Amino acid sequence: MKFGASSWPFQWEPPYQDAIRRVAGLGFKAIELIAWNKEFLHHYYTPATIAELKSVLNGEGIALSQFVSTPHDLSSADADKREAAVAHWQRTVEVGAALGSPLINMVSLHPFGMRDAVEIPRITTKPLVQKYAANVPRGLDWDQNFRDYVAAMKRCAAACERAGVLMTVEPHPGRYLGNTAGALRLLEHVGSKAMGVNFDPSHTFPMGDFPNISVYQLGKHIKHCHVSDNDGVTNVHWRPGMGKIDWLAMFHALKDVGYDGVISIELEDVPGVSRGGSSAPGVYRNKTATDEFVAETVAAMHYLKDICKQAGITVE
Repeated sequence: MKFGASSWPFQWEPPYQDAIRRVAGLGFKAIELIAWNKEFLHHYYTPATIAELKSVLNGEGIALSQFVSTPHDLSSADADKREAAVAHWQRTVEVGAALGSPLINMVSLHPFGMRDAVEIPRITTKPLVQKYAANVPRGLDWDQNFRDYVAAMKRCAAACERAGVLMTVEPHPGRYLGNTAGALRLLEHVGSKAMGVNFDPSHTFPMGDFPNISVYQLGKHIKHCHVSDNDGVTNVHWRPGMGKIDWLAMFHALKDVGYDGVISIELEDVPGVSRGGSSAPGVYRNKTATDEFVAETVAAMHYLKDICKQAGITVE
């Protein structure tokens, strides 16, 4: 098992070369890169930039564990939008494979292409409001929408299979893959050997799933892990040990199912974190992460390494 970090809490938007150097300098063995939208996929991740990023990764001796981009219209009721979303994913696979990433990741989607902070309220607002409700019209064909989503996901998985990489889908509150049961359902319906799960307990814990039980249920489908902590009510991303997740139980479960991959620390809601503009969730706004954030991230790594030691897990 080895520890990595997501690049975006260090540097929300590109360029990412300095973020790679910064993460490697802290002793992490892996990093994730991201394309927040199609514009970044096409205009930042050019052949020249891909070559430069690979050079930095190799020079720093750090692995790229995942490349991330989410086509939000894969679940749209509009066939043209789904087609465009599949093309987005195919470009994501192309970039990720060119970067040398073994895993290409997307976050699971809301039905009908619905979005957080539009039809669906952000779960982080749940403790703050009197009424927490989704603005969903009546008369929708939910069964057909799931079939359409599965068909699009099959095409996405096939693109990964052709490229010799794996597709990881990440649970997120309230979405088709909102919890462990949703993950198992989607895995069964897509039925691709190229599909796995990027397990993120900070997303499934507030949906009522205990992380250790989720690990046992998902088993070999877990191909990558994000880690952060929260209060079990929202999906805020605090430093492990600062919330209510039982990390020792989860790492015991990871050991029991034979997981030996990357544990990627993703602290999106701690002081000093990098965030995008006002449209990005969260309360902190830094273009580049501060030293305070770095201290939080390093503390998280040390805390979880101690958990691994207690669980009898060897860490690279």
